[in-house]
Amino acid sequence: MTEEFYIGTYTKRISRGIYQVSVDQDAAKLTNCEWLASAGSPTYIAKSKAQRLYVINKKETDGQTEGGLIIYDMSDKKPRAIQQVLTPGSSPAYVAVDEARQLVYTANYHTAKITVYAIAADGSLTVADELTDTDPVGPAPEQADGPHPHYADLTPDGRLVVCDLGTDRVYLYDVADNGKLSIVSHVDLPAGYGPRHIVFDASKSVVYLVGELSSNVATLTYDEQAGKFAVKQITHVIPDDWTAHNGSAAIRLSSDGRFVYVSNRGNNSITVLKTADDGTLTEIQRIATEGDFPRDFNWTADESLVLVVHQKSDNASLFKRDAETGKLTLAQKDFMVPEGVSVLPA
Repeated sequence: MTEEFYIGTYTKRISRGIYQVSVDQDAAKLTNCEWLASAGSPTYIAKSKAQRLYVINKKETDGQTEGGLIIYDMSDKKPRAIQQVLTPGSSPAYVAVDEARQLVYTANYHTAKITVYAIAADGSLTVADELTDTDPVGPAPEQADGPHPHYADLTPDGRLVVCDLGTDRVYLYDVADNGKLSIVSHVDLPAGYGPRHIVFDASKSVVYLVGELSSNVATLTYDEQAGKFAVKQITHVIPDDWTAHNGSAAIRLSSDGRFVYVSNRGNNSITVLKTADDGTLTEIQRIATEGDFPRDFNWTADESLVLVVHQKSDNASLFKRDAETGKLTLAQKDFMVPEGVSVLPA
């Protein structure tokens, strides 16, 4: 059996845009990497049930930068561009699709904007709402130039959660059917934490929040009725004696809720943590990813194989995953993927 994955990339050196990688599950092997479609540094990709890709896009014209999205129709398995939505300035860092309300959300790290788009019948987008983070920022050098929203996606109960690396806060919004946002609450993380991405375990009413700047994972409780988060535990995910740069990046939760996985750019590893019944975490493994700067990873549908991409060394690695222990073992390394940033099942 073969599974396909879309790879989002930077296009600073050798990448041409979006790629597609094949995983041979029976052989536990990466077998193909093909260029799929053009985009300017398509660092994140979201897919709708209507077989459309909403892709981060950057365009340079006469020394001027525009950022936004490019939309591709994939219903015929070959990409057909529908629309580009671009505004002056940097491109977003994250994109997500809201199927129930037919909305798309973006978080823009550089402009501090959260944008909500309405999806038309043909898949094209129009702006439904936009807000700008303005709260005070944390003490880290990466926070000095302002708020940096890095993630905007849905909670299991249909609210919008925003992680802001600059303000050390996670925000919660109600979303109207027309896409208008209204603030519900926020939670403060320790100064310099650098919230990046978050995953939910609705069965335990907890969420796991990776801190890029602190190399930590926080366990937060989530009270749906009150619409509030609270910090329960913070766990460090790299060695205590690590002194070189590290930026923790992607976070994944196994479907059974038993294991959390975090990639570490700099330490070049994935940390595996086991969850307790109350949602607290214990580290059980840290394994080298066999490449430089592992931005993202994802698994096959049965979660038996994990595909990791590296931005700086232009390669992917494949790991076998033991569903009982949660631990990873290397199956393949040094598979060419240019400037890999994000991994999405096709």
